[in-house]
Amino acid sequence: MKKKLIIGVIGADVHAVGNKILDHAFTAAGFEVINLGVMVSQEEYIEAAVECAADAIIVSSLYGHGELDCRGLREKCQEAGIGDILLYVGGNIVVGKQPFEDVERRFLDMGYNRAYPPGTDPETAIGHLNADLGV
Repeated sequence: MKKKLIIGVIGADVHAVGNKILDHAFTAAGFEVINLGVMVSQEEYIEAAVECAADAIIVSSLYGHGELDCRGLREKCQEAGIGDILLYVGGNIVVGKQPFEDVERRFLDMGYNRAYPPGTDPETAIGHLNADLGV
C-alpha cells in the first residue's frame, strides 16, 4: 500500500515549478501524490488529507510569506481529527535572510515535523518521509 502525500503551494503563491519537481520526485519514489497545485489554503490541504486518508501534508512556499500562511495548520489538523499527520514545509518560507536554524525552530514550534530551506534536494525529504512513515 503506497503512502499518500498531499502537496501544494500555500497561500497566494503561484510558483509552480518546484511543486512539479516534488510531485515527480515523490511519485518516482513510490508515493501516491495528490497535488493540489498553487494558491492552496490550509483548509484545502486538510480537506484533501481527510478525504483520501493521507499520511503526510507537504507544504511549499516560494514567495516568502510561508510563516504567515503556515501558522495554525497543526491546530486546524487537530480540529479536523488528523492531528498526528506528518507536516513538512519547505522552500523560501520567510521574508529576508535569516539563519535557517532559527526559521526551522519557529516552524517546529508551530507543529511541523520537518522544515527545509530553499534548494533542498527532494531526496532529503524522501529519506525523511521513508523514516517518519516507516516505509
